[in-house]
Amino acid sequence: MSSTPPPGWYRDPSYPLTERWWDGTRWTDHRRQPEVPQQPLARPQPPARGSGRRGRAVAITAAGAVLTAAIVTGAFVLRGNDGASQETRTSPTPARTTAPGSDGPSPSESTSEPSADDPAVVVDDLNGITFPLLDGWARADNVAEEDVVLVTPGTYDCPGIDGICRHGRVVSRTVTGSDETSPEALAKDDIEDAANDAYDRDQLDRRPYNGITAHELVKSGPVAVAGRTGYFVRWRVTTEAGPGGYVQSLAFPSSTGSESPVIVRFAFDAGADGPPLGDMDRITKGIRPVDDADTGGGVGSSIGPS
Repeated sequence: MSSTPPPGWYRDPSYPLTERWWDGTRWTDHRRQPEVPQQPLARPQPPARGSGRRGRAVAITAAGAVLTAAIVTGAFVLRGNDGASQETRTSPTPARTTAPGSDGPSPSESTSEPSADDPAVVVDDLNGITFPLLDGWARADNVAEEDVVLVTPGTYDCPGIDGICRHGRVVSRTVTGSDETSPEALAKDDIEDAANDAYDRDQLDRRPYNGITAHELVKSGPVAVAGRTGYFVRWRVTTEAGPGGYVQSLAFPSSTGSESPVIVRFAFDAGADGPPLGDMDRITKGIRPVDDADTGGGVGSSIGPS
């Protein structure tokens, strides 16, 4: 038997007209339509019979030539969401072009992590994490500010300038330009910048709320994020115009690549129009490594390994 193939996009053994993300040990629920039809390398083999979990079926019509089914061996556990269809337990040796002298198949040209097919999560590919998409939140599509992953739907007129503001947003950034790795030090160093970026001056050096007039520490402390040891600092800020708001800097080491520290910033307007403050804790608790939906964390959770 050939060695386990590396992570990548491969033919889905249950739905051969689509590609599915193999994380190196198991199939995930992420699927996509192949960009370029692949020529068959072998005649399709029927999948092994067995009782599988029900998984979500993704119906995608492929244009052009009919794509070949993947050759399947072994066993894997499929995690489903809505119990829509029955799938066979199989672990792939996906049908891909094998280079001469190699021991196994080569991955698809696209080896990036999957985009969020699951409507309940938002994927941050750069930092290898996913964010829960809570009620009252939306994906940050068509948002000019960089690194924003979640926003509250809709906008309102900023109280201090002729511009557009949002009641809540979440930003995810990789720490660069610093040798500091302590989550506590990073969070404490970042909170003032997080507050200024959210409620003092915007990217055009304007003051949407006429600036911050005061701030106070709400709480801070260690926190488990995606199974890693993190630290958070939360401020309540008062602005000259508008209701002010809450900002939080959350720092933790990434579980992927070089494990560069990650900073997640939260900015919630205060008052009745702002999102529930508890959403900061719920989003923190729901952050997961992109390939591990079972790894927990969050405010009040036990601290994971550093």
